[in-house]
Amino acid sequence: MTKIKVIIPAFNEADSIAEVIKEIPASVEEIIVVNNNSTDETVRNAKAAGATVLTEGRKGYGYACLKGIDYIAEQSNPPNIIVFIDGDYSDYPEELTKIVDPILNNGYDFVIGSRVKRLREEGSMTPQQIFGNWLATFLMKLFFRATFTDLGPFRAIKYDKLLTLEMEDKTYGWTVEMQLKALKKKLAYTEVPVRYKKRIGISKVSGTVKGSIFAGIKILGWIFKYSLK
Repeated sequence: MTKIKVIIPAFNEADSIAEVIKEIPASVEEIIVVNNNSTDETVRNAKAAGATVLTEGRKGYGYACLKGIDYIAEQSNPPNIIVFIDGDYSDYPEELTKIVDPILNNGYDFVIGSRVKRLREEGSMTPQQIFGNWLATFLMKLFFRATFTDLGPFRAIKYDKLLTLEMEDKTYGWTVEMQLKALKKKLAYTEVPVRYKKRIGISKVSGTVKGSIFAGIKILGWIFKYSLK
């Protein structure tokens, strides 16, 4: 039987985290919420919704994801697939079945949920997000002949393949690092179109000028670093 675990990085997502957990399919063995210095009721609400809650005191999306991976690495019976999803309820958690299907039935190692325009709620992605995604995926196509169209955070990967990537980014570059390393490792990857809606609350990255700038620098830095290897 295929075992699936979900990792949800969460910083002040008290108003949304329970909704995300509630709509994740029952086929998932464990939902792991990594509290990343929240000052609201994120921890309480996540626990009440049935998730395993870890705490990562170092602030950063990558730090939170790595904490979840480290926790799984200590388990005696690891999963087959890891799914990453944000805690802001912008994705549709029930679409997890679409995300993992290419791994289960078509031999893929890695799947991105692509937030295609026709399935996005108007205003769900900021102009800087749309441009940043376009630029990053264009450069990956230019340098690596990649077919990615998005850096979407809703993604699934075989656990053993994830370990081979030796992920290291601690902050904004986590998603693009995973995609670049998947290309370098020649993982079999694909995308599936997913719906996307306005998040609950304000984005900690794209919702601020500082966050957008630092995310852009980090993403481009990873791409140019790998293009020179």
